[in-house]
Amino acid sequence: MFTKQKAVVVYFLFSISWIVLTDILAHFIHFDRSIQIVVSIGKGGIFVLLSAVYLYQMLKKSERLKKTAKDEQQLSTLLINSMPDFVCFKDGEGRWLRVNDFGRKLYHLEDVDYFGKTDLDLGEIVPFFKEAFAYCVKTDEEAWEKGTMTRSEESFPTPNGEIKTFDVIKVPLFHENGERKGLLTIGRDITQQKLAETLLLKKEKLSVLGELAAGIAHEIRNPLTSIKGFMQMMRETKEVKEAYTDIILDELERINQIVSELLVLAKPQSHCYKPFLLSDAIDYVVHLISHEATLNNVNILINNKASHAFIYGDKNQIIQVFINIMKNAIEAMPEGGMLDLRVWEEENVVHIVIADTGVGISKERLEKIGEPFFTLKEKGMGLGLTTSTKIIQEHKGTLKIESELGKGTTVYLSLPIYKHTQEADLK
Repeated sequence: MFTKQKAVVVYFLFSISWIVLTDILAHFIHFDRSIQIVVSIGKGGIFVLLSAVYLYQMLKKSERLKKTAKDEQQLSTLLINSMPDFVCFKDGEGRWLRVNDFGRKLYHLEDVDYFGKTDLDLGEIVPFFKEAFAYCVKTDEEAWEKGTMTRSEESFPTPNGEIKTFDVIKVPLFHENGERKGLLTIGRDITQQKLAETLLLKKEKLSVLGELAAGIAHEIRNPLTSIKGFMQMMRETKEVKEAYTDIILDELERINQIVSELLVLAKPQSHCYKPFLLSDAIDYVVHLISHEATLNNVNILINNKASHAFIYGDKNQIIQVFINIMKNAIEAMPEGGMLDLRVWEEENVVHIVIADTGVGISKERLEKIGEPFFTLKEKGMGLGLTTSTKIIQEHKGTLKIESELGKGTTVYLSLPIYKHTQEADLK
């Protein structure tokens, strides 16, 4: 396809060639004066005719190109106007060059000549969207600075009181020398999608609340049934036996434990967070469960390579976590076995591994471990590990469980080490 410069060069070279060649030919051929005049006129006439044909072809080609460009522009306009998204083109200075019908209607620009105006200019023309336009200036500049496509969510109110949320993509374009060329902005209305996500989240919360309520009712009904039965028996027999009162007290303590663990799950509690020596908590728990371990023929091995590691948090809560995990380990070894506890430091994190040689847990059940009211124990409540996980997360740590049937279970804990010196902590 010829450009204007190429067309001019071709015409210029053709003209020079025609004049020079025809003059040389006329010079070597001798004609009478009258014939020379006719040849000269004919030469000029042919040149004019060829020039006219060339010019006609160029004009015709130019018209076709203009028509093609016009058709492309109309097609482009039809395309962007038919899009259900906001589409806007700006130049390197942030001036609006083109926006589709959706965008004009969104910002109430139907009767406004937006061409060549910046967001701040349009904010003065349509004051209601002044804040939204000012935010666009900020996000445009962020896109320019990054130099690549950016994507974000933008929300703003509309005159009818609705809050619109858009998934906005901004593509900065640059000249070869790096100067700003233009900015393409495409925004998809995701208001209904966000509302649907909010409703779904509420529905899921209600579903979880329903499951939690059902679990609480089930767990509390069992001890209440026992209490009611023994109370009725004592009323009928007029006798208060020690065995009955012991069972009633045990069942009441069971209900109290359920409620206490639910309170931990239900809302954040006010705890006494302060630095404490992790070894103190571990030693306390080991001493506490050592008698139970001996009765169950379980040997406890301790390899503590982080004896001076300090943790910032609630010492009693961490103790509760260790009790839950280690008692579970002992109960998983009815025929006796080995309880291995290893502790070490690594990159400002203390790692604790508690492994048993018990019966293990199947893959299917392991996936449900930690869910409220799911338990492998006949008399368990299924809240111990859920509570422990929540406590560890509140202390910015992690808890992971691996297990295999017949080979035992391993619990991996990690907690951030308190960075201040021990001397400062003890003062």
